[in-house]
Amino acid sequence: MPHLALRLPGVSISASPPSAGVRTKEYRLAGQEGPPLPQANAEAINFLNSLGLEELQLLLFSETLAMVSDTGEPQGELTIEVQRGRYKDQQGILSNCILVHASSHGFLDKMLCGNSLLGYLSWKLEPVEQHSHEFIKVPPGAPTPDPGAPKREEEEEEGVGWGRRGGLSSHAVSLPLGRGQQALGFQTIQVGRQQAPAFIVEQTVHSEEGIPMSWQFYMFSDGHLAKRVQIGSAGCCIITKMPILREEDEIEPPPVFEKKPLVWEDDLQLHSKFLHRKEELRTSHSAYLRQHPDARALLSDFLLFLLLRQPRDVVTFAAEFFGPFDPHRPPGPAFRSSHRPSPFRSLDPEPGAGGAGAD
Repeated sequence: MPHLALRLPGVSISASPPSAGVRTKEYRLAGQEGPPLPQANAEAINFLNSLGLEELQLLLFSETLAMVSDTGEPQGELTIEVQRGRYKDQQGILSNCILVHASSHGFLDKMLCGNSLLGYLSWKLEPVEQHSHEFIKVPPGAPTPDPGAPKREEEEEEGVGWGRRGGLSSHAVSLPLGRGQQALGFQTIQVGRQQAPAFIVEQTVHSEEGIPMSWQFYMFSDGHLAKRVQIGSAGCCIITKMPILREEDEIEPPPVFEKKPLVWEDDLQLHSKFLHRKEELRTSHSAYLRQHPDARALLSDFLLFLLLRQPRDVVTFAAEFFGPFDPHRPPGPAFRSSHRPSPFRSLDPEPGAGGAGAD
């Protein structure tokens, strides 16, 4: 897997407890310019731009992991939820977004502690707004783990210009993005009586202040988080119930039907229809000739006359033979002439047709 350098603000959801007191940090993309930030490399930006809408929709689900110690004792719970949401900006304009909500809570020295994260992302995985919250409840009279921890709630807002968001990856971005990363290796994870292969992704966050922090994520094929280990921590987060692994729907291409030549002789149904229609016509013709015997006599005379004369132009001979039977044919000349009129009817209307005759 290539090295992808993303700009990641120092906000995280971890299994380790926060310091005493309550701290709230708000991360918002404002219009003002902030301090110089490390730049993301081109390979990381191209990777973010290559993610399509169909791929991102496969990441919309929730999961819950149990936080356990190195001895297997339960310490708390980690919940991560990625879903569709609506974001309202400072101008009151609503837009579709990806809503990321993660929270963890557990006990440390019998004290309840935890942290939560709420982030709004665009469908290009650009962070729009992020809020983080850490808390620890100290019983009255009990010594705090950190005497210098603040006892009151603190708020902090950090702004980054809209034009400088290329490659910016807040922790709200890294949670759904981790569901789509490539595998670095495989290991079989057993959940109850079921086993499934999981690929391992290691994520390291480098900070200008302090030492780097690394996590190992064990993920199933559909992106469900099976196990998370923070390097250097005694505990880990592990799934307790095998989820229903989702598979990407493969859209099959529509079937292509080749056009086959129609051979009706080989088709039993068409051949049967042909024979049936042929018999119908033969019966109809025979019945007509029985009802009109003059038609049979007329055809017999024509054939006999044709065989006796044996003309070269059969069509003209037939026109001359059947011409006298046409009631609309004008009468022929009373005297013979070398200029014989055509036996065929003229398509042009005759002059004076339909008018008064000549005096």
